[in-house]
Amino acid sequence: MEGKKTALYEEHLSLKGKMVNYAGWLLPVQYEGLIPEHNAVRETAGIFDVSHMGTILVKGKDARPYLDYIMTNDISNQRQNQVLYTFMCNPDGGVVDDLLVYKYNDEKFLLVVNAANLEKDYRWLEDHRANYQVYLEDKSPETSILALQGPKAEEILQKLIDIDLKELKFFNFRDGVKIDKIEAMVSRTGYTGEDGFEIFTNNEDVVKLWRKLLEVGSHYGLKPAGLGSRDTLRFEAALPLYGNELSEDISPLEAGLKFFVKLKKESNFIGKDRLIDQWEKGLDRVLVGFELLERGIPREGYEVYKEDKKIGHVTTGYMSPTLNKSIGNALIQADQAELGKEIQVKIRNRMVKAKIIDKNFLKNR
Repeated sequence: MEGKKTALYEEHLSLKGKMVNYAGWLLPVQYEGLIPEHNAVRETAGIFDVSHMGTILVKGKDARPYLDYIMTNDISNQRQNQVLYTFMCNPDGGVVDDLLVYKYNDEKFLLVVNAANLEKDYRWLEDHRANYQVYLEDKSPETSILALQGPKAEEILQKLIDIDLKELKFFNFRDGVKIDKIEAMVSRTGYTGEDGFEIFTNNEDVVKLWRKLLEVGSHYGLKPAGLGSRDTLRFEAALPLYGNELSEDISPLEAGLKFFVKLKKESNFIGKDRLIDQWEKGLDRVLVGFELLERGIPREGYEVYKEDKKIGHVTTGYMSPTLNKSIGNALIQADQAELGKEIQVKIRNRMVKAKIIDKNFLKNR
């Protein structure tokens, strides 16, 4: 199997990680199994190698106005050491990528982008620099990232870090911290719907850090976790995956993520006119959650029907490990998207009854 290897590749093999090629990277899909890893994150803690994610440094005197022009969220009001979730959109309102923006100061930002989109994103950023005085640098080759997620994540990391984590608020970060004497940047972010941290360090130190966290975390039920549980966890928590709930052809408004699209901000960001038009005229299709009322598991791409009429398709579907039922997301016609409405999902050649529910599946947990 060919693909790029993170600095933790040998660690994954030693832990019996089942490796797959994901976005050109060799990464563990699971170790012990998807369900125990998923449950560990929900109940205690899990640790993921997410070093495949892209990191792009944006520096220069125009960094803030430049990013405000590129991004849908309001970069002009972003505070120092704050992390913002945002989109880069094309002129038609489709999503080039969804990403996190880390602000050091008005002239220095770090973008964390999807691995599969790194080259495309870098090109997009370069192509739209116009007259802004900014400098871009791909930091991905030298950066390793760990995600420590779950209710016990703070307790585990606090044993090793030199700051009080209770003072680190959600979607904020601290650079230049020491974790067991290893220099790192830590943010209170994640992709699981649980409390947790993403830890950025260099490739040379990440093996030692990974081992130390697993050693300390073993007393708390910490498990190494793979891509399989990463997907089920994010899906249960209503977090989108690029290529499924978002794409060049699916706008953030259709995906139900208007909160991160500041249509009233002063900056005339790329795609703004089209998104305003889409919002004012009304959406033709929207993303909904659904629950199967009969046996079956919905999968990405399965067709969705109302009676005999096709109304959309499944973007993600699973037997939820937390809720123990078959649920999914579907992009369907807006006029069919009423909560409680019965629809059908075509699973192989069988029409399976389903009901539209809130896509924030863990809301009542």
